[in-house]
Amino acid sequence: MSMALVGYARVSSVGQSLEVQLDKLAKAGCEKVFSEKRSGLDTERPQLAECLRYAREGDTLVISRIDRLARSAEHLLSLVRELEGKGVALRVLDQSLDTSDAAGKAFLGMLAVFAQFEADIRKERQMDGIAKAKDNGVRFGRKPVMTDEQEQEARALREQGWSLQRIADHFGVSKGVIHKVTAPHLTA
Repeated sequence: MSMALVGYARVSSVGQSLEVQLDKLAKAGCEKVFSEKRSGLDTERPQLAECLRYAREGDTLVISRIDRLARSAEHLLSLVRELEGKGVALRVLDQSLDTSDAAGKAFLGMLAVFAQFEADIRKERQMDGIAKAKDNGVRFGRKPVMTDEQEQEARALREQGWSLQRIADHFGVSKGVIHKVTAPHLTA
């Protein structure tokens, strides 16, 4: 099986040059190189997607630095696992990392721990933010279709014998909303 070196280069902005990365990838022996000018935070990176599709079992994906490939430890781990699943190794030139050797595999183990740590911190911050927002009176979820006063009026109209459809038309809402509001077993 012939093993190809496939390169990927990325810079964040149009003003930056890919030349340094392309030079390193050429010196490393990459036969095929994919490159783009996109932010690392951009989830739409067509050349990266094409590169991942192109790489075959036995190939090695070569990048100059880790931050050229992934947005976070979690994203890097996900990409490396995708590559592993295809039988493709990852080589990082500036950080002397190669997932085909023992040190590279050890790095992946640490990366998995950091990715989980990163996810846990993000979730913790999110929960703290939600709790703080609730303390400040922020209400989450969909806004009610009807105000409390409108709901009371709808119940009164229903007691007066109005049909669900007539009440729904009166308030400009669906019949289902009126049913929920006026059903005796659902009212508090």
